[in-house]
Amino acid sequence: MSSKDHWSAEKYESAASFVPKLTTTVLSYLDVQPNDKVLDIGCGDGQLTRQIAATATSGKVLGLDASQSFLTTAERSQSAGNCSYRLQDCTDLANCPDVLDGSWDKVFSNAALHWILRKPETREDVFRNAHKALKPGGKLVFEMGGKGNVAEVHAAFTSALLHAGLSLDAAREACPWFFPSPEWTSRTLSALGFRVEKCELEYRPTKLNPDTGDSTGGVEGWLRLMGAPFLEAVEEAKREKVIKEVCDVIDSIVTREEDGSQWLGYVRLRVVANKN
Repeated sequence: MSSKDHWSAEKYESAASFVPKLTTTVLSYLDVQPNDKVLDIGCGDGQLTRQIAATATSGKVLGLDASQSFLTTAERSQSAGNCSYRLQDCTDLANCPDVLDGSWDKVFSNAALHWILRKPETREDVFRNAHKALKPGGKLVFEMGGKGNVAEVHAAFTSALLHAGLSLDAAREACPWFFPSPEWTSRTLSALGFRVEKCELEYRPTKLNPDTGDSTGGVEGWLRLMGAPFLEAVEEAKREKVIKEVCDVIDSIVTREEDGSQWLGYVRLRVVANKN
């Protein structure tokens, strides 16, 4: 994933405000208790982190994220006495002894691990560190993109990068996401010392926000924000052509004839696992 911080709460609200609203199931799996100590990996702008803290009234919640822009928003609008935030590359928690101290009741993540697990060389470390953070019997709960998530976008971006002059390997490498299967996830977690309770895949077509007319909403806004690393893989002069090609290619796939609304083929992977 690109190290450039292209996130902002404002862009996220325009392009994908539906994400934190579609969390009823994963939050029910988290089952927050009043005295829980919860670590939120990839907390974004803190909307869910603060929601968790509102239930863990006598506990503690810490949100970690690599985006300073997101954390600025979180600290400004989602802070509480039992809820704090920290700038942190979640692929590397080795320098956070207070996080990896085996004291957390629960480790949580929503819509972030498909970014955080992108690099194969640090993939297992993320889960290994989650295991270290938890107390014995503690629970890891997360939702992320699963195998086949936004496949139409993934394929269209790869093709557009090929047309822009990249090799197939380079176009594939530009993808900022990792969408695992339940089988890979369950096997990996089990090998790292977790007992997997749930590992489920749900196909959930998701309605995009309306087009705002300023390139921040609708399909284009989603592509510009979520697909920014694809665009950064080509020279700046070619980026508008790439975004137009992707929009044109997927338009008839994502647009519903009855009302013109646009939907992406979201596939969600939800997991509950306990530390042995």
